[in-house]
Amino acid sequence: MAESTGVPLVLPAWAWQREDVRDALRTRDVSALFRAAQRYTGASQSRIAIATGMLQGRVSEIVRNTRAVTTLDLFERIADGLSMPDDARMLMGLAPRHPAGLDHLSASGRAELIAVYPTQSTALSDIQGLANAAKEVDILAVRGLGIIGLNDSILRSFVKFGAPTVRVLLLDPDCEAAHRRASEVGESYGSFSSGIRLSIERLRELAAAGVDVEGHIYDLLPTWRVIGLDNTLFVSAFGEIHEGHTSPMYRIAGSPHGALHRGFRRFMGELRRTARRVV
Repeated sequence: MAESTGVPLVLPAWAWQREDVRDALRTRDVSALFRAAQRYTGASQSRIAIATGMLQGRVSEIVRNTRAVTTLDLFERIADGLSMPDDARMLMGLAPRHPAGLDHLSASGRAELIAVYPTQSTALSDIQGLANAAKEVDILAVRGLGIIGLNDSILRSFVKFGAPTVRVLLLDPDCEAAHRRASEVGESYGSFSSGIRLSIERLRELAAAGVDVEGHIYDLLPTWRVIGLDNTLFVSAFGEIHEGHTSPMYRIAGSPHGALHRGFRRFMGELRRTARRVV
């Protein structure tokens, strides 16, 4: 029976949830993705080539790991050719096809989860736009260097000159979870913990300069990274490979019908209550 051509391949929805496929997405292992496409659709290399707009010989080289995929354009063509759903696209570091990735939500859900960004850099203008007028800033991070700990961090100037109330939760540099996280991101514990201590000292500098700032340290393995600007939260996640700023980021606003905003606010409040204040 001849294979169909000219249309994208469609993997079963469950295939995208398999851990081997998700690992391939996280590491951008196109060879593994192509092998999964063959396994779960029965497609040949020629069929994959047609779906992704590539030569069959190029597909063969990728499957054999003798050629690497490095360009964003080709990653996009592969994602389209494999009918990759938005959550898989974002796991691979690509933007969702539906601009906010929210078409499956009801009106009340869209009122709470109002935007999805492939990484923090694509959310930067929105974050800084809200930070410009924010009266309250809540940060949950590991080291916080990219958010507030350095002079060119994304919120440093807004916090320093805007005089908001600032509450920061950072990982305890002396806890067991700091050792685990350093190992996950491939850093020495000494280098990793020094970054946290640097951010704590920079918070103390802000406090000495008159900024209304609190600094707390927690001892859980980091999972969530949150930038709260008044009633808006920008949420991303830490994984075994990804740092928070490289994972997809979600913009969440308070909604009478939504649970995410309330849940993250409650989580941060409880974490702050049980953490140790250092600034």
